[in-house]
Amino acid sequence: MNTFKTDEIKDSTSFNKDIFIDRLFIIEPAGVPVPQSVLKALSEWEFSEIISEGTISLGNFAITANDETDMLESQESDSEEMVSSSVKRSLEDAAKSRSLENSEKARLAAVQNVYNEYMNYINYVYTRYATHREINQSQLSDTVKDLCVFIKENRRYVLRITPSAEARSKNFLVTHSMRSAVLAITIGLQLHMSLSKLIELGMTTMLHEIGMIRLPPQLYLTDKQLSQSERAQIATHPVIGFEIVKELQFPLTIQLGVLEHHEKENGSGYPRHLTGEKISVYAKIIAVACSFEAITAPRVYKTERSTFDAMVEMLKNENHQYDETVIKALLYSLSLFPIGAYVYLINGKIGQVTDVNPDNPKNPLVQLLREKESDGTPKTVQTNDTDKKIVRVLSRQELDDVMKSLAAINNQKKQSIPTVN
Repeated sequence: MNTFKTDEIKDSTSFNKDIFIDRLFIIEPAGVPVPQSVLKALSEWEFSEIISEGTISLGNFAITANDETDMLESQESDSEEMVSSSVKRSLEDAAKSRSLENSEKARLAAVQNVYNEYMNYINYVYTRYATHREINQSQLSDTVKDLCVFIKENRRYVLRITPSAEARSKNFLVTHSMRSAVLAITIGLQLHMSLSKLIELGMTTMLHEIGMIRLPPQLYLTDKQLSQSERAQIATHPVIGFEIVKELQFPLTIQLGVLEHHEKENGSGYPRHLTGEKISVYAKIIAVACSFEAITAPRVYKTERSTFDAMVEMLKNENHQYDETVIKALLYSLSLFPIGAYVYLINGKIGQVTDVNPDNPKNPLVQLLREKESDGTPKTVQTNDTDKKIVRVLSRQELDDVMKSLAAINNQKKQSIPTVN
């Protein structure tokens, strides 16, 4: 990866490879000249360097101011349309998979594809603001609306998706915002929020870390312990984010959600040390979703913990940091052994939690590994407190061993299938 000083890049310079800000956000794709407006924005935002796997293109050509404006408007419009269309297509594919009642594997793959497209969309939103100080509020609202409907129809599948450690480290803000948005919307559904409020909640959660892009990435991507002054810098991101969404004239409810998502019920949060009812509803939900996600996420400075560990920690609610109603909604949305967790049953069987039991969050539905019903579908059992009791969740090493064993068995089956000449 090559580094270039932004103050040394001339107007309309292009590169033969995509150019990025700190490996996270693309500025311009390969071959597209960097306009003066972007260079000015980079300077104002104090980005002193950009990076690219390529070099400055030798094929630069002179264009007039009007040509530049037309080209940029066309490029931006095309880019926006491509992102939106890609999300729509993935949603349509997932709907077809659902209506055709395809296999569990196909359904999960379709949901994973939608999830990935929304990750791309959030990356686009953050990048767009980083380089142009713009967010298309109408498009964001429509896109989140589709996500709310999608989560409602596919909750037990989308909650089983866990981005890899590599994906999280490369796109920290994007993966955190996406996972937090899924959890927040899931909680909102459990609280029977109206669609309009769910959309605002989803928009707020997607944007709750937008202020971080004004901070040096080494502050939140480092594996070193931060100094007191560095921690103080990190603590400014809710205020910066608030100023961003306020300037862009987002609704006050969204502004407050972004500003207050690190406030705690007991007043120990920041930036204003609010307590209880003084904290906005969206912020209360995001605080729980954000914290649950952070506990389970791998970071460069810590190892992720299981979703069961995260749920137990949230339920303890030490020093009454979180709203009890929101925590209860999280529990009844995911169960004590959250959807996606691999568990060991008292009868010696292993399975994955696939859905909640609305009558008892301690006993979710579990899909048993390597067991099928008579029609060939995966076998699912309702756990209980007796013969199908969940003993514990599998450790990371145990899960890795189980997955390797299943992969080996599948390979043996494939090799044993006779070929037709």
